[in-house]
Amino acid sequence: MATTATADPRFAAARQVADAVLLEGYVLYPYRASAAKNRLRWQFGVLVPPAWGPAHGEHACQRTEVLMEPRGDATLALELRFLHAQRRTVQRALDGGGFAEVDELHLADRVLVPWDEGTEEHVELTVPVAELTGEGITVPFTRPARDDIENVVGDDGRTAGRLVRRTEEIEGALRLRAVELDGAYRVFRLTAVVENTSPWTPGPGPGPDAVAADREAALPRSLVAAHLLLGLDSGSFLSMTDPPEWAREAVAACENLHTWPVLAGEAGRADVVLSSPIILEDHPAIAPESAGAMYDATEIDEILALRTAALTDQEKREARGTDARAAAVIDLADSLPHEVLERLHGAVRSLREVTGPDGPEQITEIPDEEAVFRPDTPWWDPAGADTADPARDRITIDGAPVGPGSRVLLRPGPRRTDAQDLFLHGRAALVEAVLHDVDGGVHLAVTVEDDPGADIRREQGRFLYFQPDEVTLLEDA
Repeated sequence: MATTATADPRFAAARQVADAVLLEGYVLYPYRASAAKNRLRWQFGVLVPPAWGPAHGEHACQRTEVLMEPRGDATLALELRFLHAQRRTVQRALDGGGFAEVDELHLADRVLVPWDEGTEEHVELTVPVAELTGEGITVPFTRPARDDIENVVGDDGRTAGRLVRRTEEIEGALRLRAVELDGAYRVFRLTAVVENTSPWTPGPGPGPDAVAADREAALPRSLVAAHLLLGLDSGSFLSMTDPPEWAREAVAACENLHTWPVLAGEAGRADVVLSSPIILEDHPAIAPESAGAMYDATEIDEILALRTAALTDQEKREARGTDARAAAVIDLADSLPHEVLERLHGAVRSLREVTGPDGPEQITEIPDEEAVFRPDTPWWDPAGADTADPARDRITIDGAPVGPGSRVLLRPGPRRTDAQDLFLHGRAALVEAVLHDVDGGVHLAVTVEDDPGADIRREQGRFLYFQPDEVTLLEDA
């Protein structure tokens, strides 16, 4: 019989990645509600009410199918996790008593604005695999509507306003079924469907603006960033991206809709699966150098930390007033020690498979001469390369020598240059040097005539570069 369970300890190692999935893109840099990128939110794993989804290209359900090899009387643990959007409005306290809704409420440390917050929701259960055969089971769930009010106190200790949060009702269902497959091994195909069953219907209204307004109304009744954690107490799951040869055909027959199941948890184990709306690899992990969540899609912690620290005080006040998670990012960026920030600069993880976690082994003897690979044609041999002197080298263009001091007409090719170089088409330039790269390519370093910064470019060696077929020798040269 299916029972509600507390957080399964087997999910502990996978939960850090699952948290990243849950909050991916939750609030984007510069972490202010006023930023354009934060006005169209909730893009991953959104399961909308069925009356809204089909007509607008969004989905009311997601389907996960994985193969598993349960042993004995195995039990399946499941945890559905999603965000429930709650609408927050801001009210200012009036002098004569009461409150009035406002677009901004300025406090000393933050600026409060209307915003949709995401509260974490979980549906947890454990069920014997044997009970999932046949018709399977359906587990309905509901999250009721509610209103919450939070008073906001100013620096003087008096009530400056309040935040009013409205949470709409959500109804959903989990449908689980296991089917034993024919074959030499005891393998089951597990199907887990997460469905939004909310009866809400959008109101009528013409034009594209009504569509956007309806989505805003649908989101508080949606399961946002919905994903599943699945665990077996006895047995294992098969990798859906790298299955054993005997299971490839059965894996290919699995139907996954709007989700991507991968092995999760500790490397080398296969008793936990994360079914995510974002494509991941088996055993995904958060970089150990990461100091905290930045809530930015494909985040690059070092750049985000530096740019966040460089925000103005006013921008930081707006970010702190947007969301508590955004405020935590601001505080994190402001307090990162230099040593932690330095760790974000990069790591070459591929070398760890060769060197191991403790660094490279010391070479104790010279390898045998025959064991050293020596290509017949080296990529570049400095000892055998021709010496080059950019200050004196010359090349031939249309039968005439071209080198430092030559005047040329620039004709940049659109396939090999950027848009800014195209603005120089037809301009006269002076060749400053002829450069050869190790692949045999030739580049002309030039300064544009009448460029007031030409002397600075020569002093710093920061020239413009064109290939020989992108210039024409001027006749007066």
